[in-house]
Amino acid sequence: MNTLRYLRRIGLNSLRPPSPEALAELQQQHLLTIPFENLDILRNIPITLDTAKLYDKIVGDRRGGFCYELNGLFAALLSELGYPVDMVSARVFNDKGDAGPEFDHMALLVTLESERYLVDVGFGDSARGPIRMPAGEAEDISGRYRVRPLKDVPDGFALERADGNDWAPRYQFTDLARELDEFSEMCEYHQSSPDSHFTQRNLITIATSSGRITLTDKKLTETEAGLKMERPVASVDEFTQLLAERFGIKLA
Repeated sequence: MNTLRYLRRIGLNSLRPPSPEALAELQQQHLLTIPFENLDILRNIPITLDTAKLYDKIVGDRRGGFCYELNGLFAALLSELGYPVDMVSARVFNDKGDAGPEFDHMALLVTLESERYLVDVGFGDSARGPIRMPAGEAEDISGRYRVRPLKDVPDGFALERADGNDWAPRYQFTDLARELDEFSEMCEYHQSSPDSHFTQRNLITIATSSGRITLTDKKLTETEAGLKMERPVASVDEFTQLLAERFGIKLA
């Protein structure tokens, strides 16, 4: 992996020693420059969890990906830069408040200066910076988030997002370190099962400095300083044009 090329892909031109500030910059820049997208799934192009292939796609071809791809490759970058990083299995909560299966999502835990942080560049509209473990909070333009220990899950934690006066769970995880290939089965499920939401429609989304841009087959949504604007997508040609103009993605 060409580390400097990866850094240029996310808008950075130099190496910085590991620190909480440098980690926060890496995470935010990643979210501002590399979209979350499932285009290959809808095109029936297999996604293999191989670091070299992920690098060629995300850095070489200037594409995005979904959680296993984005966090899997980001973990490799962080490791190259000297950050102690673990991939962890997360179970995403559905609308009914039920947690999904193990390996439903990949998140990262990074250790720095005797502190541990939850880091995630593959969960769409979520926290833009590291959240201190085991019970830290963070706030940015996308919302307010916290990590809290789970009493009924040994070594378990939940990522939650503020919802008015309450907190809504996003996913739960343990701090058990995992290997990339342990996520392969669920990666295959999410790109092949009719029950996976990733097989239902094209979804491309990226953070901006003042909001977010999201494109689906039917709609373009732009959020700027809390104001949401939507417009329909009338045709495949318009979808392809928006994909290139707003996300820099040109499909072969």
